[in-house]
This record gives sequence, C-alpha cells and structure tokens, in this order.
Amino acid sequence: MKPRTVLSMEQALSLPYATLRFAQLGWRVIRIEATPSGEGLPGDPNRYIGSRVADEDRRSYFVAPNVGKEAIALNLKDERGHALLQRLIEALDVDVFCCNTVPSRYKALGIDAATLRAARPELIWAGISAMGPEYPNAPGYDPVLQAMAGYMEVTGDPNGPPMLTGIPVIDLKAGDELYANVMRALLERYETGAGAEIHVSMLQAAASWLITVLPLVDFGCGSSEITRAGNEHRKFIPTNVYPARDGFIYLAIGSDVQWRRLTSTAIFAPVANEVRKTNEGRHAEREAIHRDMAAVTAQHAADTLLAELRGATIPCTRILDIPQVRELPAVASRLTRTTLPDGREIHMQPMAVDVAGARTELGFAPRYGQHTRALLAEAGLAAADVQALHDAGVVA
Repeated sequence: MKPRTVLSMEQALSLPYATLRFAQLGWRVIRIEATPSGEGLPGDPNRYIGSRVADEDRRSYFVAPNVGKEAIALNLKDERGHALLQRLIEALDVDVFCCNTVPSRYKALGIDAATLRAARPELIWAGISAMGPEYPNAPGYDPVLQAMAGYMEVTGDPNGPPMLTGIPVIDLKAGDELYANVMRALLERYETGAGAEIHVSMLQAAASWLITVLPLVDFGCGSSEITRAGNEHRKFIPTNVYPARDGFIYLAIGSDVQWRRLTSTAIFAPVANEVRKTNEGRHAEREAIHRDMAAVTAQHAADTLLAELRGATIPCTRILDIPQVRELPAVASRLTRTTLPDGREIHMQPMAVDVAGARTELGFAPRYGQHTRALLAEAGLAAADVQALHDAGVVA
C-alpha cells in the first residue's frame, strides 16, 4: 500500500494511538492543535502530563503515541482557519481526516464530514467520540466509559469494589477501530473511487468486547457469571493466580485433557478426584479446588512449579512487571524506538503486528506548532502571509 497523508485534529490518547499506527506504516501524519486560548496551556493537554523528558510540552505521557508526526496549530474558531484547513487538505493531497472532539463542535470548527468532503469528495473522514453523533455533547474519557460499559463491574475482587483495568483499554480499542475502518474505507475507495464517513463510538466499541458476558443475560445465567471474578476464570477451572514459596504463578486449565495432564504430575496429583474429572464437576468444587491448588503450590519454588507445568504442556507463567515484559525475547526484538533531542534512544511498545517495511524507528514527538510555518509554505502561502496569520492569532 502506498504511503498516505493523514490530517488529524487529535488530543488525549484514542486518536493519537490510531494515527501512530499509520505513522508506523510510513504514512505522513499531521496533528492539528488549537491556537492558544488564554485558558490553560496551549495544545493537547497530554503534552503536559508526566515527567519532563525533552521540554515543557513533550512530557512522558505524550511522547510514545505521537512519534513520527508533524504538528500544526490552527485557530478553527476563525473562518480564516477553516479556509486554511481546506487549503491544506487540497494542497497536501490529504487522504484521511480524523478528529476526536465532541460532535457538537464539528460544524462550528468547520471539520464536519459534509464540509470537508464537499471540498474533496474522495476524502475519508473519521471521528472518535464517546457515543457517536447521536450523543453530541458526551465527553469520551476512558475511565468513565469503563464504568459505563461494564468493564469495572467485571474487573477486580468479587468481594471488593469495581475496578479500572490497568491499561486504558477503551481508548486503545477505539483507536484500533478507527485504524481498521479507515483501512476498510481505503479498500472501498480503491474499488469505487468514493470517500467515506466513519464514526467510532467508544461505548459501542467497548460493548463489542462484552462477548463473554453480555449474551449470558438472555441465557438466564446467574449474576455471579457476569460480575467480578478476581484472577479466576469464570468458566475454566482451575485458572487463577497461585502462591509459590518465592512469589506467584498463573496457570490456566482450559479443558478436561489439560486437567488430566496436570493431575498426572507428581506435584499436582493430590488435587485430583473423580468429581473433578470434568469442568462441570470442577465448577461444583470451585472453592475447594482453589484451596487445594494453593496448598500444593505454596510448598514449591516458582521455577519448580513452572518446570512441572511446562512439562505437562499447561499454560503458565510468572507474573511479570513491565521492565520484565520489555526483556522478553519475543517483545525485546520488536520494540519500536525514538531518539530524544539530546541523543538518548528511547524504547517503546512494539507494533501490534509485524509489517514488512514498517517504521520501527520514528522521529521524536513534535513540539507544539513545530511545523506550522513549513506546512503552510508547502500549501503555497508566502512567508509574509504566514506571518500575518500568526500575528492575527489564526496560526501558532
């Protein structure tokens, strides 16, 4: 696929994560931020979150989703900003326009699909919002949507409060959906020549992942099957965290065959009985099995347990912290990289899937408005005109 150009009015995480995936493919990604309003710091609030790693507006939380991009600051509350946006779309041969502001602001900012696609019919327009254009004023914050979409209800200890997941999964799910649907739209455009309008609802995308719990409502299942289960699996037993003499391990039994292999080992033979030969029977003795398993595992070192389990082809692992995950050979060999302005190399998360020719080393995240003048010059504006727009507060 040939490199494309993406113009993205983005902030926070969901959309910057999506457009990072385009940048990794070698596409040109230009992020639009607002000109200073006098209220708070300029641009994407995420610029100022975390420890300072380069300068004031490129802090630790901002860098990884925004490497490999260019940055321009436009005042889209001004009609001259609208005209500049349309000029950029035409002059830079933009394929995809993205945004993740609330839908009620689309028309006022001149970024609604009808306006932009009138200027360029083949444009693919894609927006992320909390619940889609039917709910135009709903803000899309991952933790709130985790609560709304039931994720907190099914996460955590059953005897404790609902909990957030440790990763902003709804932000990332929404970003992946935008990425996938832009790819679908590009394929359709190749076949038909027509552009597209894509709306990603964070709530709907999150609810699509409730495949193991939401359908159970109509099956008459008990409430215990669709609420918090801690580290256990609700269906496959035993699947849980167990104590070792020197830490914890996680193991998963996904079938009766695996249970037979587990209880054929010398260490785990004591947990077997006739009732437990089937998953249904193990479900009936769920609490007793977890107690028996923990009593066995607590007698042995983690390495001993893992060797026994792997010998029986049982899925198992230590519980790794993030630095340990980074050192896993299957991860370490695929880490992406960027370089700080002072020359230090930074390792980042791998691409989701290996792609031949993709960029695993990307330029450092741009400063606020770093490429404004260069991009406007590329769009054909004279330096004096750009300066006049800057002086008028239309660009920054």
